[in-house]
Amino acid sequence: MPILESTYKAPVLFRNGFVSTVYSGLFRHINGVIQKRERMTLSDGDFLDLDWSFSEEKSNKLIILLHGLEGDAQRPYMLGAAKFFNNNNVDAVSVNFRGCSGEDNLLYRSYHSGATEDLADIIQHIISTKNYAEIYLKGISLGANLILKYLGERDELPEQIKAAIAISVPCDLYGSCIELHKLKNKPYAIRFLNHLKGRLKIKLEKFPGAIPEKAFNNIRTLKDFDDVYTSKAHGFNDALDYYEKCSSLQFIPNIKTPTLIINALNDSFLSPGCCPVKEAKINPFIHLEMPDHGGHVAFIDKKNIYYNERRALEFVRSV
Repeated sequence: MPILESTYKAPVLFRNGFVSTVYSGLFRHINGVIQKRERMTLSDGDFLDLDWSFSEEKSNKLIILLHGLEGDAQRPYMLGAAKFFNNNNVDAVSVNFRGCSGEDNLLYRSYHSGATEDLADIIQHIISTKNYAEIYLKGISLGANLILKYLGERDELPEQIKAAIAISVPCDLYGSCIELHKLKNKPYAIRFLNHLKGRLKIKLEKFPGAIPEKAFNNIRTLKDFDDVYTSKAHGFNDALDYYEKCSSLQFIPNIKTPTLIINALNDSFLSPGCCPVKEAKINPFIHLEMPDHGGHVAFIDKKNIYYNERRALEFVRSV
């Protein structure tokens, strides 16, 4: 599909990627979303929590929302999307990945950028227990990579899945890892790493000896964390093997579901390889939009409704 010309014009104060990213993560607030939590059992016996919110009128349409690294269903970008879609007669289910809902999951494994088996379980659970005619998928960052991989690695998908939206997607995981380790992203990298190590410490209380103390103490970067825990806990050889096998870039040419990708050109988390121009041009189902501004998940717009939320609704209505 030809590359889309973006209509997004960031407010002057938020044309700096760092400023817009920090503001959106720390200062945006969403009120008025009433959620009902459902705990579902995954196929391997573990659990995760789904936070449901509903349109005022009965709807046969649902959007499934997936968060980013160390996020959860209560992040502003999740609540903002849920509220906007609810107000436009679409139900929403905000997924908390394993261990991300305030309670550690049961198994040693957790969530990661390519855990499409969990998304498949969620979709199957919804189809078997609900009655939605149309299901849309929207992912943010890590969740966006997961959605693209899910769509592109399967020959057949449930007929209810009509469209997908991927926002600020690190579809080249190794390239994104390199960017996160640069000086410009040090505050983010430190914050992510502290959260990850804190949760891993709790997990090691349940699974003593799973990681030698020396190896844990030597985790100083996000790549170290993926070498020591993420890769080993999820069946990969090391971090590079994990990045290679789970990067969604390789799966984008196979996607046959109408899919909107929005990656800002000033997103400091993304490498040049995370803008899949070549892949979009050869796949008629891919709609790639690359606005100049927007930072990472920070497409600030009017009335506290972000541009990516408006575009997501426009897109699902168009297909």
